[in-house]
Amino acid sequence: MFITYEVLALREAVTLDTQAVEQEKLKSYIYVQTFPLEQQGLQGITYKARKGLHRMAKRLVQATARILSRPLDEHFTKLDVEDHEFALWLLLKRTQSRVKGVRIQATRDLTESHWHDYQYRTVAQACDQKTKIGLARTKDVDLRFFLPPPPLLPKADEDCCIEDELRCLLASLSQSEVDLCVQHFTSLALRESNQSLAAKRGGLWCFGGNGLPYAQSLSSIPIEKVESFCLQALVKHSKVPSHCEQIVSNGGLQLLQKIYQLRKDSQKIQRNVLRTIGNLTLHEPLHSAIVQSGWIAILAEVMKSPNIIQASHATRALANLDRDTVQETYEDGVYILHPQFRSSQPIKADVLFVHGLLGAAFKTWRQKDHIEPPEEEVNYTQCWPKTWLAADCPNLRILSVEYDTHLSDWRSKCPVENERKSLAYRSRELLTKLKAAGVGNRPVVWVAHSMGGLLVKQMLLDAKEDPEMRAMVQNTQGIVFYSVPHHGSRLAEYSINARFLLFPSVEVKELSKDSPALRDLNNNFRNLIEEQKINMLSFGEMLPTNIGSMIRLHVVPLNSADMGIGDFIPVEVNHLNICKPGNRNSFLYQRSLQFIRDAVAQELKR
Repeated sequence: MFITYEVLALREAVTLDTQAVEQEKLKSYIYVQTFPLEQQGLQGITYKARKGLHRMAKRLVQATARILSRPLDEHFTKLDVEDHEFALWLLLKRTQSRVKGVRIQATRDLTESHWHDYQYRTVAQACDQKTKIGLARTKDVDLRFFLPPPPLLPKADEDCCIEDELRCLLASLSQSEVDLCVQHFTSLALRESNQSLAAKRGGLWCFGGNGLPYAQSLSSIPIEKVESFCLQALVKHSKVPSHCEQIVSNGGLQLLQKIYQLRKDSQKIQRNVLRTIGNLTLHEPLHSAIVQSGWIAILAEVMKSPNIIQASHATRALANLDRDTVQETYEDGVYILHPQFRSSQPIKADVLFVHGLLGAAFKTWRQKDHIEPPEEEVNYTQCWPKTWLAADCPNLRILSVEYDTHLSDWRSKCPVENERKSLAYRSRELLTKLKAAGVGNRPVVWVAHSMGGLLVKQMLLDAKEDPEMRAMVQNTQGIVFYSVPHHGSRLAEYSINARFLLFPSVEVKELSKDSPALRDLNNNFRNLIEEQKINMLSFGEMLPTNIGSMIRLHVVPLNSADMGIGDFIPVEVNHLNICKPGNRNSFLYQRSLQFIRDAVAQELKR
């Protein structure tokens, strides 16, 4: 039973320890509403006030017990409780219904009503796990619905403590069950952490394994660099199903929460913390532990952040937790741009955005940067699919995928990294993730930039050969290509000629002009387009792009960007800006929008 107890002059929280809480190594708090005596016009608590207070609390406790113990179809006309109190508890009862539709509607009704502050706290303590998650996935939800995470007070020398805890957590995870890449990053993280201890004794400290080293002074130890590197290794481990339970049972949820709270000034560290939590949410048996550790309050707050990357990580984690309204699962690198919240709007089709070389799930699709923004352009967007396309086509689910790409191999890499950079490997990896996200269950439109277009072609060809993936091809209604090098790119030639500046990576080598692999990929894809009658729209760059300070070239010449199928439109922009419209009324955006609408027109009319 949950008790809301309003006390006029009590100024301390009452702490409640339970056996379940002890098992979680956390504390659960009952929050007591207080009112300053001056605001109440009282000089003290009289005996009469105390007696009335106790009587009110007794009635509320009795009403609460009766409401929560009765089935929903009974009437509560004889309960001695005010209408507003009755409405709150009745909604809480409905959120626990066995009927999913009733639960979802009751959660929505909770957020659409205006409650007193103590009633928000009542909901925070009385609602169950599904309701907490549903509230967090409701747009513009009041954060008072959530209990704040248990306080994690810093100890003496907290930085050293966090580093040690991270190392212990990594060391506790088995290395025999993971691939060479995870083993490499784990050993590298532990080795670099050990080097930090040497730095405390004097000498120069080198970070980055085989990458470019840098030196730190004797008095400056980059603790956050050590934490960041350990977190990158932890992200790799959180992709291993058998390790997720170990991370949770070894205190990983509390440690990650502590790091998140103490490193609010480091977006990179916070991003890797949220990535790890998102990976843990893929495993339903861990959901209760994640909720009980206080992560729902954090994720609900991050969802409101103007930082699109952080907010999208929180969106992914909450979607994986919400098994009431979300059937799909979103693995690492698959971002939901729309809808990010629970919605009654039916989803008619999917639009997938795939970036190219050195791109990312968000920065590739931002609005074109202006040196001097025009006065009338006040609504700059960091991601036009999330901002503009979602508003113009609310019935679409919009996803953006991310994968690592490198122009150069000047960096530490795991032993099997070259294999993982190939189109064939990336295709298999992304297809598995997209299938888990339900791509192929409804009409699909692909939007790709540069090498991302080659990856889309490879994925569709691979999906055609796999009976479990074939629906992804059959439901593809259209493809938008922004400067895709169907016949190769001069970038590969320049990177070879300028090898002192750019060591050609696997990705760049695959872009070599007129390579046999590209020719076969192109021919096979043309046959697929003709068989499936897929609509295509291609844009080509007309302006050269600056690559560093010494190279200026058309990365994808017009004759390489034109497949000879569908509409092809040259545009006076360079390779980087071909996918970045200047504003919402620009030709690039409006033409792309019209193509997407036409491709799924029949579905949108239903």
